[in-house]
Amino acid sequence: MKRRLPSLNALRAFEAAGRLGRMTLAAEELNVTHSAISRQIRHLEEMLGVPLFDGARNALRLTEAGAKLLAGLSTGFDQLDLSVRAVADPQEGVLDVSCPGTFTMRWLIPRLYRFQAAYPEIEVRLTASHRPVDLARDAFDVALRVGSPPWPDGAEVVPLFAEQTGPVLAPVFAAEKASDLASLPVLHTRTRPRAWEDWVARSGVTIKTGTRVDYEHFYFMLEAAGAALGVCVAPWPYVCDDIRLGRLAAPLGFIDSGHHYVALRRAPRHRKSSLFCAWLRQEAIDFTARSSPPPGVALQTPP
Repeated sequence: MKRRLPSLNALRAFEAAGRLGRMTLAAEELNVTHSAISRQIRHLEEMLGVPLFDGARNALRLTEAGAKLLAGLSTGFDQLDLSVRAVADPQEGVLDVSCPGTFTMRWLIPRLYRFQAAYPEIEVRLTASHRPVDLARDAFDVALRVGSPPWPDGAEVVPLFAEQTGPVLAPVFAAEKASDLASLPVLHTRTRPRAWEDWVARSGVTIKTGTRVDYEHFYFMLEAAGAALGVCVAPWPYVCDDIRLGRLAAPLGFIDSGHHYVALRRAPRHRKSSLFCAWLRQEAIDFTARSSPPPGVALQTPP
């Protein structure tokens, strides 16, 4: 059946304006002028015979017809994007990488200059996220995640390294006995709220904890620990440099957490993601060989 569709440019202009809520933002995303967006939307409304927005153009409100059209277009453009990515295989250009924020700051970014030096034609665009990967919806090329199987269906899994965790705190507290840590506030992060409980369960060490303090992000919690605001459980890749430089101490060492760091990417393989994942794998091997965490210390369980 022959398709009778409006102009693709008009549909793109409307979808961007409806999704972003402002024509100026849609113009920036599509690299056109505000008047071009307005003109395309007006043309689309005339062709469809229904208004798609109510109110002033600087305070857009979708009509019922506009909301219905936007839902279908967003899904359709997502599918178009995935279809194009499935066949396009350039070695140069943008590589979209999704990665937990603190891992990005503490492990990936300090090493990324080596990849950029080797492949200057590839622009690595980082997005901070720790949520589960959805290959049917997400638009990234590679996702770095920490967890355990099963991994998402359809994802190629590139193993990086196993995770070890342990309590860390400011060096001023490092001489404290384990039983005295109860006097310190116990720091938690909402992105991994069971880190302390999981470490206690796996280590078999029972320490009576002090006041609980919650932080929005892992990075904030680690900064608080370094500022002598308490003790927290952290993964070795996040704190290895701080411990080496004496900014943090780990008096009880580190034990396996049961989690693994992996890179997840779409199949089939593309050259940019293949190069990046191969580089990641080698960096992970080098990191594991050169940066071993202090082993966990067996302690007497306090009565």
